[in-house]
Amino acid sequence: MMRTDGESGRRAGGGRAGGLRVDAQRNLRHVLSAARDVFGEQGYGAPMEEVARRARVGVGTVYRRFPNKEALVRYIAEEQTRWLTERAAEALAVASAGEPWRGLEGFVRGSAASGSGRLLPPELWWLAPAEERGAERVPRQRGCWERAGDGAGGAEGAVESGPGAEGAPGGEGPAGHPGGERRGAAELLGTVGQLVERARSAGELRADVTVADVMLVIAAAPPRLADQQRQEDAAERLLEVLLRGLRPGT
Repeated sequence: MMRTDGESGRRAGGGRAGGLRVDAQRNLRHVLSAARDVFGEQGYGAPMEEVARRARVGVGTVYRRFPNKEALVRYIAEEQTRWLTERAAEALAVASAGEPWRGLEGFVRGSAASGSGRLLPPELWWLAPAEERGAERVPRQRGCWERAGDGAGGAEGAVESGPGAEGAPGGEGPAGHPGGERRGAAELLGTVGQLVERARSAGELRADVTVADVMLVIAAAPPRLADQQRQEDAAERLLEVLLRGLRPGT
């Protein structure tokens, strides 16, 4: 799973003068890293208790950083959307320099390897043009986004949610920004759309491949295997098959 711990820690520390204490910064990095792994493996329906267990902190520590599960979910989704948008822009620069397939392939490979495609918000799929996202082609994150706050048991009610709680008014930590995921998803889709169009116009991409298809590829994952080497081999093989399917004449 991609790591953006340093960047996340800096953003999280900007909520009050002086930022977070060193131990609080460390805990926050652990929580965000664990959240990426847990949500990437189990979907956004995974409980906060599992995030806390992976981070080796108490669930109360997670809720001090984020007032509710939805805030953590939205933070992770927006973070990964931003990261993918930056990678898509870099790939578009390669495509614009006369190598459209290399740009698109590089974006797909890097995105799939990072695991970010499995952490994108459902808003991304809703914003895809209707003709590009028939219902049978749109993957939903495992677990229901609309009920992202569920599964936390009684912890939410027991944790402070007023001033000083992470993401609450006056708080010191990160939180998702309502509406931000929609704008970010639109920007990502627009950039990937330019990548697709350049590769298609150059005859290096099947004419029927859409932006939604490319996003499906980067979100795909093989079954989880106990052996790490076999897991990596399976992931590489799956990606090769999917990339081959995007090329003309297949």
